[in-house]
Amino acid sequence: MKFLRFVAEFLCRILPRNIIFVSSWQNIFVLYVMKIIGREQQISELENIYNSDRPEFVVVYGRRRIGKTFLVREYFKNRFVFYHTALSPAELEPAQLAEKQLVAFATSLTNYGATLDHIPEDWFEAFHELRKLVSKYPKNKRLVVFIDEMPWLDTKGSGFITAFESFWNGFGDACDNLVLIVCGSATTWISDKLINNCGGLYGRITRQICLEAFTLHECEDFYKNNGLNFGRYDQAILYMALGGVPYYMSYLKKDLSVAQNIDYLFFAKNAVLKDEFNRLCASQFLENEKYKLVLKCLSVRRLGYTRKEISEKTKLPFGGGLSEILKALEVSGFVMPYTFYKGSKREVYYKLTDLFILFWMHFLDSATPPKTDYFSTMQQSAAVKSWLGFAFEELCFVHRSQIAKALGISGIFTEFMPWRYLGDEYHDGAQVDMVISRADNMINLCEMKFCSEIFSVSKDYEADLRHKVTTFIETTKTKKSVTMVLVTTFGLKHNMYFSRFQHTVTLDDLFG
Repeated sequence: MKFLRFVAEFLCRILPRNIIFVSSWQNIFVLYVMKIIGREQQISELENIYNSDRPEFVVVYGRRRIGKTFLVREYFKNRFVFYHTALSPAELEPAQLAEKQLVAFATSLTNYGATLDHIPEDWFEAFHELRKLVSKYPKNKRLVVFIDEMPWLDTKGSGFITAFESFWNGFGDACDNLVLIVCGSATTWISDKLINNCGGLYGRITRQICLEAFTLHECEDFYKNNGLNFGRYDQAILYMALGGVPYYMSYLKKDLSVAQNIDYLFFAKNAVLKDEFNRLCASQFLENEKYKLVLKCLSVRRLGYTRKEISEKTKLPFGGGLSEILKALEVSGFVMPYTFYKGSKREVYYKLTDLFILFWMHFLDSATPPKTDYFSTMQQSAAVKSWLGFAFEELCFVHRSQIAKALGISGIFTEFMPWRYLGDEYHDGAQVDMVISRADNMINLCEMKFCSEIFSVSKDYEADLRHKVTTFIETTKTKKSVTMVLVTTFGLKHNMYFSRFQHTVTLDDLFG
């Protein structure tokens, strides 16, 4: 046994990451060929879950197309004793939906060996049949039950949650060999009905796995694994358009340039992502038109708006309804609340953080459809350059930990936030898009510049930087040392003004 462990661990060290994965089952090491790119932390957590000696109730959540189902399915392979995917409500009439969900659930039960003489009349009966199915297996076998897109099962008046609570509390929680995994893109439902449940499921979840977009490094692994040879500059453009969402990346073509691929995905006559924003909102939110309205509002301003400003611009009531929309967008990872550095903690701003939605809003939210070769022919246009600047700043916020690593401050407590000063009779206004406030008595003021060549500081820009630093120190009254950082693609040209920046972080650093 020690020899098998040694061999397995040795192979994991010498072979590429994610090609070999080691799992233990009944003290035997098994090697699985994996197609999963990245997700090391989540894979490790699933391994711990599978090898634990207790019942596990696992919730896997994240935005649509992020790879939740793929992760669970590829990791567990053929080890499911029951696997069901709910029917999409977008494809069925509401009156038929509850009945059809039960029919589909019954079909999955019979596919996995249950013996049914009729379709369950309600969810209590459906979960009773699932309990009977699971009970057939020996108690020394680890049993994996996977229910995908669970929010879709909770149709109006169906009593689904009550029946599910009864199943887990009355059976699953006492079944030491059971791993119950539930999954869903409707992250608000997952949050309200499962994670923050105040009823029968309160405190019952044993593990939560939140899947986020790939990092630049994980995207690069994905491209290499799929034979896509893009340079890092082009990969950054793809990241700003696709947001690091694996499903969107899977449509990329090897024989097309990045610009041609973007045209193919978004602007071609039958582009696969042309209507993805509408599908995304429909799958995640009820009354999704209100959510679209808020996202459209936030897409036009880098720093976003306060709730009051959003209410004024969208004409949505300032009260609880808007609060619920903003909370749902936050839980879904589309929007981030924040306060300015040294700003009032009561003055909370909301900004759009989903890069795919930002791209869609910037180019496709128009009554006049763009040309089919729009991106290929308009790369030097003001609209594309404006989007690149906007999106690169968000890309940098997504890769905050990589910036900290490049600055050598990974082990130091840091806070990242924007700073803005509107100006008064003594000072002109100033703004810094990323302030890194550090526990070692330092502050980094970061400028983000997406360029196709080495960045050069001009005389006017150097004067603007001096003004920012001076205004920041005087108005915040900080006692910390203040330095400037440039985050850019290819580095900083050494001219007579370059020393205004004490540190430079390049695109290669963001791939670290």
